[in-house]
Amino acid sequence: MAHPSQLGFQDAASPVMEELLHFHDHALMIVFLISTLVLYIIVAMVTTNLTNKFILDSQEIEIIWTLLPAMILILIALPSLRILYLMDEINDPHLTIKTIGHQWYWSYEYTDYEALMFDSYMIPTQDLSPGQFRLLEADHRMVIPVESPIRVLVSADDVLHSWAVPSLGVKMDAVPGRLNQTAFIISRPGIFFGQCSEICGANHSFMPIVVEAVPLKHFENWSSLMLEDA
Repeated sequence: MAHPSQLGFQDAASPVMEELLHFHDHALMIVFLISTLVLYIIVAMVTTNLTNKFILDSQEIEIIWTLLPAMILILIALPSLRILYLMDEINDPHLTIKTIGHQWYWSYEYTDYEALMFDSYMIPTQDLSPGQFRLLEADHRMVIPVESPIRVLVSADDVLHSWAVPSLGVKMDAVPGRLNQTAFIISRPGIFFGQCSEICGANHSFMPIVVEAVPLKHFENWSSLMLEDA
C-alpha cells in the first residue's frame, strides 16, 4: 500500500499492474531522452555563435523532425495497445463478484454462491484498532483466492462511483443502470486497499475498498463460514 512521502507507484500485486509499471518506465525513459536532446539543442544554440545557417530552415531537418516524432509515438503506442487488450481480456473466470456502489458504501455479491452477499462500510476512526489505517479499513473485506482469474461486475445504485484498487491496476466506473466488468489475477496473498475514485457526494472520501487475497483453502473456509451466518 501507499506510505508517507511516496513518489512512485504501489507494489504490483497482479500481472496487469506489473505490465503497467513496465510501460510507465518505458514511456518515462523516452520522455527523458527527448527532454535531454531538446535541452542540449537549446543550450548549444544559445551558447555558441557557430550555428549552422540551415539549422532553422532546412528541408532535411523538416523531414527528420516530422518522421522522428511519428516513430516515437509508435514506440509508445504499441506496448500501450497490448496492455489495453490485456486489461479487457476475460478468459474463464473462476469467480464472479458483483459490486454495487451506494452513497456511501459498497455491496458485494458472489454470484457463484446462492446467498453470499454483504455490505462493506468504512470503520469510523474512533473504532479503529491499533495498526489499522484511517479511512481505509472496512467492516467487511472482499475476500478472493490468489492466482485465480476473478471477474468483477461493477454498477451503482444512485450516483456515479468508481471501484479502484491501485495495487491491482484496476479502476472501473460504477454507473447506475449499466453493468461494467473487469478482470484480474492476484499473484500474492495480502490485503490491498482502494477508494471510490469518482466524486459521489459529501461522504465520497469515506467509502474504502478492501480486497483480501488468500490461498484457495482459506477462501473455501471463509465462504463456508459466511454461508452459515447468512
